[in-house]
Amino acid sequence: MTRAGPGRPAGPIAASGAPPPPSAGGGAGRSRHPPLAARQTLPTHELLRWRRLLAKSADGWQGEPMRAAGGVPPPEVCALSAARAGPGRRSAMAGGGDALRALLRAANALLQQHRYRAALAVLKGFRNGAVYGAKIRAPHALVMTFLFKSGSLREKLKSIAQATYTHSRNLAYFVSTYKGLMALQSRLQGKKIPFHSFFAACIGGWLVFGENNPINSQIIMYLLSRILFGLSRLAVEKGYVPQPKQDPFPLVAALIWGTVLWLFEYHRQTLQPSLQSSMTYLYDDSNVWHDISDFLIYNKRTDSK
Repeated sequence: MTRAGPGRPAGPIAASGAPPPPSAGGGAGRSRHPPLAARQTLPTHELLRWRRLLAKSADGWQGEPMRAAGGVPPPEVCALSAARAGPGRRSAMAGGGDALRALLRAANALLQQHRYRAALAVLKGFRNGAVYGAKIRAPHALVMTFLFKSGSLREKLKSIAQATYTHSRNLAYFVSTYKGLMALQSRLQGKKIPFHSFFAACIGGWLVFGENNPINSQIIMYLLSRILFGLSRLAVEKGYVPQPKQDPFPLVAALIWGTVLWLFEYHRQTLQPSLQSSMTYLYDDSNVWHDISDFLIYNKRTDSK
């Protein structure tokens, strides 16, 4: 198949639209096309048309607009496409890619070094603590803030961000502190014993969660409930407490709910603020209404009503 255009000789065109191969006498590194001075110049309108197509094609003469035009662009247009990338830009991009690959290879080699494993575990623990703290706190803070807190949207978003940051930071600090102390104790004594875990966690809890604030308070109470359950199961496993003949959970549930509602009704100041807010919504606000709007649709009447 051949194509002849005005002012240019006919030549073979591959069905795939690829440019014609170099001449048989061309050696490695020689240009695909003859010098510009030796080429036959296209008419002005034809060259302008190819230039417009080239400008629309993100991939030069191999782009879709060029292929849609049919055939292979003339040598002048191929030269424009190559000049658009420029040798400096191409070499800089290649150099940047090589540097990045070399950096990744060096990082992966470092991660495989056994002598750095303890230090790298501390860094990975810091990362996991930060990520997990953010994933746990952000949804909780979002729901609780928009349900129970008043204020402008900016104030609410700031409160959510602050709570998420505090939880994420504290958990990251604690995990890295704990793992660092565990590695230090194992190195000093040459082995790992159960007391190491207790001691490292005590130091980390004192340093990181020692401040009495809402975030730390919620975390400590969360852990306390699970500790009580865990110690109860451990006591049964070790034989300190006989295995109950019936599931004790219904009795535990009854005692927990009875105690918490008694505290809420008569000593609510002893409960944690978020728990007070939840129970106020459930048990106090359900005693107040004025019409159908704040009986079914809203919890409380707006000031305009």
